[in-house]
Amino acid sequence: MKTVSFTEFRKHASNLFSDVENGEMIVVVKHGKPIAQIKPFKEESRKPSWKKPGLRLAINRAQLCSAILEERDHESLS
Repeated sequence: MKTVSFTEFRKHASNLFSDVENGEMIVVVKHGKPIAQIKPFKEESRKPSWKKPGLRLAINRAQLCSAILEERDHESLS
């Protein structure tokens, strides 16, 4: 993780975003206090639920409605 001042971020934003593209996380500070965290984008976390693999009911005696509710609870925590 790299920490840079707000002024340094403004002056070198292009180079800093190149660092982020290479996996580096950057914390921007202003007057010694963190104001932003810039980290690489994770493509899989942005997939809509309809593009994710479907729910498979492989548990014996599982009821469909309870499995769906459990999956929804799991998605809301992610």
